[in-house]
Amino acid sequence: MNPEYGVYCQTDGDFYDAPHRADGTATPDASLFEPARDPAPEGWETHRSGDWLSFHPVDAELPAQGWKIHVSAAADNAASVLRRVHDYCLTHGVPHKFVPAPRLLHVRNAKYADRAGSGKFITVYPPAEDAFQEICEALAAMLEGEHGPYVLSDLRLGEGPVYVRYGAFAARYCLGADGRPVPAVANPEGTLVPDPRGPFLRIPGWVTPPGFLGPHLEARAALGTTGTPYEIESALHFSNGGGVYRARDSRSGETVVLKEARPHAGLAADGADAVARLESERTALEQLAGLDCVPAVREAFDLGGHHFLALEYIEGNTLNTLLARRYPLSAPDPSPDALAEHAAWVERIHGLVEDAVRRIHGRGLVFSDLHMNNIMVSEDESRVVLLDFEAAFPAADEGRRQVVANPAFVAPADRTGTGIDRYALACLRIALLAPLTTLFFIDRGRAPRMARDTARLFGTDEAALVPAVREIVRGMPGEHAPEPAVPEPGDWPWSRDSMARAIAASFTPEREDRCFPGDITQFATPVGGQCFGTGAAGVLHALHETGAPPCPEAVEWLLTRTKTVAPGTPPGFHDGLAGIAWTLNRLGHRDRAAELAHLVTEQPLDRLTADLHSGQAGIALAFDELARDASGADATAFAAAADRCAAHAARSLTEGRPSPRTGLLHGATGLALLFVRRYESTGDPALLELARTALARDLDRCKPGKSGELMVVEGKRLMPYLGAGSAGIALVLDEYLAHRPDERFEAARDTIAPALRAAFYVQPGLYRGIAGLVLHLARTPVGDPAERRRAVERHTRLLGLQATPYRGDLAFPGEQMMRRSMDLATGTAGVLLALGSAYGDTPAALPFLPPRPRPTDRPQPGAAHHRPSPR
Repeated sequence: MNPEYGVYCQTDGDFYDAPHRADGTATPDASLFEPARDPAPEGWETHRSGDWLSFHPVDAELPAQGWKIHVSAAADNAASVLRRVHDYCLTHGVPHKFVPAPRLLHVRNAKYADRAGSGKFITVYPPAEDAFQEICEALAAMLEGEHGPYVLSDLRLGEGPVYVRYGAFAARYCLGADGRPVPAVANPEGTLVPDPRGPFLRIPGWVTPPGFLGPHLEARAALGTTGTPYEIESALHFSNGGGVYRARDSRSGETVVLKEARPHAGLAADGADAVARLESERTALEQLAGLDCVPAVREAFDLGGHHFLALEYIEGNTLNTLLARRYPLSAPDPSPDALAEHAAWVERIHGLVEDAVRRIHGRGLVFSDLHMNNIMVSEDESRVVLLDFEAAFPAADEGRRQVVANPAFVAPADRTGTGIDRYALACLRIALLAPLTTLFFIDRGRAPRMARDTARLFGTDEAALVPAVREIVRGMPGEHAPEPAVPEPGDWPWSRDSMARAIAASFTPEREDRCFPGDITQFATPVGGQCFGTGAAGVLHALHETGAPPCPEAVEWLLTRTKTVAPGTPPGFHDGLAGIAWTLNRLGHRDRAAELAHLVTEQPLDRLTADLHSGQAGIALAFDELARDASGADATAFAAAADRCAAHAARSLTEGRPSPRTGLLHGATGLALLFVRRYESTGDPALLELARTALARDLDRCKPGKSGELMVVEGKRLMPYLGAGSAGIALVLDEYLAHRPDERFEAARDTIAPALRAAFYVQPGLYRGIAGLVLHLARTPVGDPAERRRAVERHTRLLGLQATPYRGDLAFPGEQMMRRSMDLATGTAGVLLALGSAYGDTPAALPFLPPRPRPTDRPQPGAAHHRPSPR
């Protein structure tokens, strides 16, 4: 689970949305801090941007960068701290901004908030370098004795809530290491370089800190774990509340777990900070001492203002890890015996967990945070140990609700006391068979369907899951009513039209940032809601390609929003202007497409990454097509930009500057696609050689799975998917092998194939889920067409299980499956495109990957020649 997604679930029950959208700033009211409700004084102007409300003197000109000041505060003193700092800044003409609502401040300091932004409540911009020390000293004196979260990215001044760092004031951008626009500062030569923003203090090497900061720098350098008997061996986990470490006790040699808690940070839903929760955990574990299903407490201590708890280190594997290793549906055709064995294992493991929870209840406590990563299973699988008791509370408090939870096990609001654990146990019963219970975070009404399909998959009695289903749906309106009827994904074209209606129902023309809800990356750049991957352009492409009912209002929205382009807008295909221009050109809006394309040609294209998603390969492919559709000077300029990008991409491949990532979107495979398409245009065999080099580079980074199937390595995981997995490599191997036989590539393609035909995948999305596999299987010439069709139909049925209907029509969850998404990369539009590639009369296609006949009757090198079978 990516915890960042949880922050974007707090505004809307259907879709991911920015936290500030629900803070009441549209109509000032009591939900805001008082200064946010005050009108701007004469001579001042205000501006709202995301989580921040800025106050700026009309006639003031700030430097572009320098030392800035952050002030932190907790819930109990935030109003007072803000009132004093705001009044000081107004009196002295100092520009500043602040988080305007208590709810937003809570989100910023929550357990899984961004650690780099934690604690930043007020930002003060000294109007001149010689004013910096004076303002620092004034604020430090004014706020002496106040408290707030430690700002990890900054230097703390003394013991108060005032912090400083050197960085950008103005919104300037340069390209980061991954080729994407990032905030920038200028070095002494005037070149823009990244302004590092992370949970660590980083002062640019050319900057000399003012002398008065010397003692504070020395105090920071003195912090560490010296003075304790524990030697930290590795970090196991980080959150905004602190770290979890594996350590060795030098006194005894024992391996322990050290849990760290930062004061006023890592807030839970009830406002308790990490320190309060760590104390709750210690109290709970001491109450449970002697049970073999909980870790033992070793000791508690404080260090540098942070609190630590040393616990017994539990050997074994988390239940989540164990399930991933042994899950039988990760194979294409698991045997009945393997399925029956797993079902029996689930019964036994669930029984052990249920018994552990029962014993905890017997000691008078509610666990309140049961999920698979909080369950350790011994190596011999005879014992389970529950971890992380920071949310535990007395069972006698039956009215108490859950405040910390994993999305796949979060209890509905009507569950309190021990009912919280009973709900989690019910989810666990199903999740061990089908790990899709995060869908209940969106719609618990999916539980009966999930139980029914899961029983069918495993060949077990559905009645065994009925108690779990009853617990999950209990209290829902119409809990005994039949499920609403929506088309199954394979019911084409009815499913197409239903998905189009769901997409249209989500349309919000009044919003500036997006018109179709999608992934949280919509909020990361100025065009996240417009771009091809997560914005309107990709949705419009999917509707157009599949012959679905169009949405002309969304086209007008996109045309309106692209009249002006904001600073920091990426130039790339999937995340920026090139993809928007390409889409508008395909939809017939060639003048606007040309305007945007010219803006791309003015960018420093040589400094981009080479990839398909954000970089030179995607731009070159887009501009090759734009040049073919243009004439005169436009055609010449676009062709030149395409040539320039292609040349840069080739150099990145041949001069040893490989991307650290692998696959179609971000790896060398995207470059291979570019070179194959250019070979088709020019006939230059050197381009095929470049494509071969690129594909070989990505294949070298793949590893076999437990059954030998070839997949892309992503951290500790092996990925089969289209965007960053082996399906994307196989897609381009098909394109290469259509022109030139290659024994290694043919073998690799065969080895990848089993990874794309498993019986189960967790997410539905196009780039990181089932939909991308459907698109590839519908398109590839490899293997028996009937077998490919069976795999497509099995994947399509699984999409039906993952669907989360929206307003009575077919829709799908996005990345992390905590909210629905309508975008191409992660959501409903991507599923629509993939199903259109498999079931449409005219197969739908991704850009630069035109459809092939289905099933193919064209012989391919290394592929058997099969006669078409009827659809």
